[in-house]
Amino acid sequence: MSDNPFASPSERRDGDSPDPQSQASAQQPDGQPQPGQPQPGEPQYGQAHNGAPQPQSAPAAGTPVAPGSAYGASAPQSGSQASAPGSDPQYDTEVIDRTQVPVAGAAAAMPGAMAPAADGTFSTAAPAYDASGYVAPPAAPAPKKEKRARVGKGAVAGIAAGALLLGLGGGVLGAWGYDEYTAPPQAQLSTSTAETVDREAGSVAAVAAEAMPSTVSIEASAGQLGSSTGSGFVIREDGYILTNNHVVEGADSITVIFSDGSEYPAELVGATGDYDIAVLQVELTGLTPLVFADSDEVVVGDETIAVGSPLGLEATVTTGIVSSLHRPVRAGEITEPAFIDAIQTDAAINPGNSGGPLLNANGEVIGVNSAIATLSTATDTTGSIGLGFAITSNQAKRTAEELIETGQATYPIIGVLLDDTYTGEGVKVLDDPSGVSTGSPAAEAGIEPGDVITAIDGRPITQVDELIVSIRAQAPGDEVVLTVLRDNEEQDITVSLASSATLNAQQG
Repeated sequence: MSDNPFASPSERRDGDSPDPQSQASAQQPDGQPQPGQPQPGEPQYGQAHNGAPQPQSAPAAGTPVAPGSAYGASAPQSGSQASAPGSDPQYDTEVIDRTQVPVAGAAAAMPGAMAPAADGTFSTAAPAYDASGYVAPPAAPAPKKEKRARVGKGAVAGIAAGALLLGLGGGVLGAWGYDEYTAPPQAQLSTSTAETVDREAGSVAAVAAEAMPSTVSIEASAGQLGSSTGSGFVIREDGYILTNNHVVEGADSITVIFSDGSEYPAELVGATGDYDIAVLQVELTGLTPLVFADSDEVVVGDETIAVGSPLGLEATVTTGIVSSLHRPVRAGEITEPAFIDAIQTDAAINPGNSGGPLLNANGEVIGVNSAIATLSTATDTTGSIGLGFAITSNQAKRTAEELIETGQATYPIIGVLLDDTYTGEGVKVLDDPSGVSTGSPAAEAGIEPGDVITAIDGRPITQVDELIVSIRAQAPGDEVVLTVLRDNEEQDITVSLASSATLNAQQG
């Protein structure tokens, strides 16, 4: 590419060759014409090289030069010796003011710088290139081979020790971080530091602890008829145990299981369906019997504790209160019902509790758990609904003593038949000569057929079962006061109770 700023496009493509005459001019001694000054025979600016005068003047700085002017690419002038393009290169020239061409000094001495010819013209012909003046670039220096430093044995040992310490520290920190942020929470729970609970005498825990060794589970097997389970409790130290009649009735073999897990075969001493009481005996001595309380002293609201084996779950304890007294309950088998003047409790009583003790706050027996009320008639769906019933301790004690002494139990009677169809107040003696048995306690006391009994010992009577259980809650020889309504007049009649063994009566 040409360094001439006024070169035409063809000159810029072909490049300029150095002008020897231009180089010589740059080396003129002082006093000689310097490059850029007009020399004799050279055309002045505004004048063509053929000497023809031109009206132009030198352009001002920054003024664009129009093509075809003396400062642009020239065209052949009238009378000039220029030839057409494509002819001899010496005619492919233009008139340029060499004062505008930077050829002085170092630029003129540089190889390839454009210099005017002797006639003041510049040649745009491609110069011959002989590669003179070309200097090859210096070769890149060879890379220096770095000298590797040798590490001493002590340094190696130090590095190893440091790496070991770093690894150990990282492991400790990693374990701590895992335990702190990702490990599952510890299962350690807080433990009370308070003093041991003081279980005073009379507390449920104290009562249960004393009663448990004297309470047993009973398994009764009836061969092909199956087996049944229930509860019982020790009533004498020489191995006598009380339970319900319906627990062991019809059994071929009976097994008693104590709270410590020991098992012993038992024999049936005696049983009665009238009171749903049975007495067993095991060949053991030194047992601790439970103590009977006077059930006549029990009042509604007293605390109750039921102990037994409900549903085969041995040594189960439940608590409640006395909900009511003198509940007429029919227990035992339907074909031979027992009439019970029962204590009602809300302590949970379930199948398997039958025969177990109902205790008061002193751990004394106030009743024998015997029956529950249920909303279903199916035996496999029964369960506690807070309505449990127990045979009174007075009745159970008397019956058990009689069974141990004689093997049989009796019940008190007055010797009357009652009218089940009567719906009025109280209960009515059958209005028939058979209503009062001849020679019976009722006949001797002055009870007549058709009388209406409205109370016993001042307690109102509204249904037949209430009168029956109230009489059977007594013992033969006891006296009761009956309030009788006759001809719209009430009167109290005292009757001395007889034993069922001395009088043949259907009801009593």
